[in-house]
Amino acid sequence: MIENKKVSCIILSGGKGTRLGYDYPKQFVKIYGVPMICHTVENLARSAYIDEIYVVSEADTLQKCKELIENKKLHNELYNKVKAVIVGGESRQKSSFNGVKYVDENTNSEIVTIHDVARPFTSVETINANIEAALRKGCAVSCIPSKDTIRNEHETLKRDELFIVQTPQSFQIDVVKQAHIEAEKNGFSGTDDVSLAERIGIVPEITCGSYSNRKITTKEDLPVEYRVGKGYDVHRLVENRPCILGGVKIHNEMGLMGHSDADVLIHAVIDGILGAMGLGDIGMHFPDTDDRYFGISSLKLLSKVANMVKENGYRIMNIDSIIICEKPKVLPYVAEMKKNLSEILQIDIARINIKGTTTEKLGFTGRKEGIAAEAVCLLSI
Repeated sequence: MIENKKVSCIILSGGKGTRLGYDYPKQFVKIYGVPMICHTVENLARSAYIDEIYVVSEADTLQKCKELIENKKLHNELYNKVKAVIVGGESRQKSSFNGVKYVDENTNSEIVTIHDVARPFTSVETINANIEAALRKGCAVSCIPSKDTIRNEHETLKRDELFIVQTPQSFQIDVVKQAHIEAEKNGFSGTDDVSLAERIGIVPEITCGSYSNRKITTKEDLPVEYRVGKGYDVHRLVENRPCILGGVKIHNEMGLMGHSDADVLIHAVIDGILGAMGLGDIGMHFPDTDDRYFGISSLKLLSKVANMVKENGYRIMNIDSIIICEKPKVLPYVAEMKKNLSEILQIDIARINIKGTTTEKLGFTGRKEGIAAEAVCLLSI
């Protein structure tokens, strides 16, 4: 509520998600593990000006949308502002008009804020400034200055006169209702609600939007998510076994005992990558009870994990690892180890770090009973 005037918010929750590359509607695409629609609802609900929220959904997703919001109400009081999920129309404009008519007929709201579900990063400051302007002028639109030079077919346009239009867009209820009525009567199709209001002579007040309030249309618009995994492995040093570290045969009088080649560094890296993807550990995928992996080069196992990274849509950003042992000295072999990892994981060698350290003769590594390794892996999706 603002100056004793009730404010309703309409969230337009349509869209097929095809340009995002998904086979389900975009409002359910997860960002940081949470459906897009939830980010949008929560950000709008945080505005003290907004009293009620009405979600406009396509008919085939109406029930799923209702169930999602009702479930959220059990755990998050912000969702209590959502009063109804209603059916939209064949287009954005018709869906918006359905929302406006519902608010007009079922509430006593004097201000309506209309927002696209595909703008999940709007701020309370942006929302409130827009509502305040609508109270003053009857109509307000969130905009940002264009950073790019823009031209039409014939000429370059003056960049300092151009704005990129966003939502929220806020209106006095009578203004937006009349704008939609006139557009429907004349068969006019606008790109947004403000364009309808301008058509009937209403001049909107421009309020400050935000570059972070971008519209999610393609995968490039989605924020990069990062996942961190930590791997740790230990193998015993024994006689009559080769000492393999990072895929490199190390000159040492003792080697590492294991079902495979017991490459403790590669095993730690594998566990770190699997951990970042949430896909268990090395023993789950390559158990020591499976004869297929007896004596196998751990680089081959790493190659399989590299394929899993691609199949699950991740990219390896960097790997930081450490080999812990009293002997052998690993520094002379680090460059070759990094080359092996770089080639198999298909990442720049500068993104891989391998260190060596001792425990100052303390513990099992200090007694030369075994070698340990740790790896921290950063992935993006």
